[in-house]
Amino acid sequence: MRIILSLLLAATLSLFAQDAPKGKGKGAPPKNLQILTPETYRAAMASFTAALGVQCTFCHVDDRSADDKDEKKTARMMLTMVREINAKFPDGKQHVTCFTCHRGAEMPLTAPPAADAK
Repeated sequence: MRIILSLLLAATLSLFAQDAPKGKGKGAPPKNLQILTPETYRAAMASFTAALGVQCTFCHVDDRSADDKDEKKTARMMLTMVREINAKFPDGKQHVTCFTCHRGAEMPLTAPPAADAK
């Protein structure tokens, strides 16, 4: 019974090891950060996926540091825009986020949704 449990545990651990990013050790700093910092990028990525309702592959290719997709370039421009808008508020608080416009959609609405007929 111990042998079966040990084999099952080893198989499970090997599956997780295969899903780990290639060439990165635990805590290795990400490459090609241009706006985000190593300390903030994970939280930012989580907020992007929630605000746009997308997965990582929407902006990234297998090599996460590559700038092969236009969506990644657009995300950098949008992040800069959001920071510039928030910098204009004198209270120093974050008033605008990706969710402000995207509301869980890849493309933000450019007009209010149609009113429900009553």
